Amino acid sequence: MSENGFSLPLIHNTVGIMTPFLLAATGGLFTELTGMLNIALEGLMLIGAFFSVVFAAATGSLFLGILLGIISSMLVALLFGSISLYLKANIFISGLATNLLAAGLTVVLSFQLFGSKGVIRFENISKLPELRIPFLQKVPLLGDLLIGHNILVYLSWLCIILAAVVIYRTPFGLRIRGTGLSSPTITSLGLSPTGYRLKAILISGFTCGLAGAVLTLNLGAFVPNITSGRGWIALVVIYLGNKTPLGIVIASFVFGFAESISNYAQGAINIPADFILAFPYMITVSAMILYSVWRHYREYGK
Repeated sequence: MSENGFSLPLIHNTVGIMTPFLLAATGGLFTELTGMLNIALEGLMLIGAFFSVVFAAATGSLFLGILLGIISSMLVALLFGSISLYLKANIFISGLATNLLAAGLTVVLSFQLFGSKGVIRFENISKLPELRIPFLQKVPLLGDLLIGHNILVYLSWLCIILAAVVIYRTPFGLRIRGTGLSSPTITSLGLSPTGYRLKAILISGFTCGLAGAVLTLNLGAFVPNITSGRGWIALVVIYLGNKTPLGIVIASFVFGFAESISNYAQGAINIPADFILAFPYMITVSAMILYSVWRHYREYGK
């Protein structure tokens, strides 16, 4: 692809599209490092998506909308974590229940508040501000790719950088990793593995709230099931990224690129639309198969 073609716009769009994957996977990484598979990422994203746009419309403030959307997602994460960790519910069942609760609750509230179970548009919401960083504009090629994104895209980069620092350079990160590796050791130090797991779940609620806000505030509208499996893809991102911050960035870019190609192909390639729309999910399944084969080969050498 030439620079005058669609390669730069395609990759530029990828940087924006990968943001929900990156944010959700960042929070999911914390829970994974404590030894839990957080399958509630999808539901937490959906809660954040719904409440961020509703509160932004109600208050007339993007900041308050994002903040209250994050709080809503964290409250649901607290409910999910408390039921799983303190009431000893099976974490997979409670995670699925969280996803079902989010899907049902958002539709019910949409109907009760706005009289519609379909798409709800909010005309009074301002567009997310775009940041143009002067020194990036002067960088050849990278300047074209990294400038002109909305503020939540840059915030996602900050989140993954902070996550890397916290995980590898702080006592809290050491204890998070220790909880997953050997929770009895954490207990022997007078610390609570359950407490660290709950904190990890709350962190995932925070990042998923931001991820949901990206989806709806970009549109100025709420669409039922707007997450469309992105929370599940975020789980794949964590494993494909080998449970590391850098790996998550690379894997998020891969899936963002797949979705960007899918969006481009809808108007450029004469093949069935259903096949094009399924392309990112085909990539997801293929990636998991390849990851499983690689893990098997690495562990057993055959």
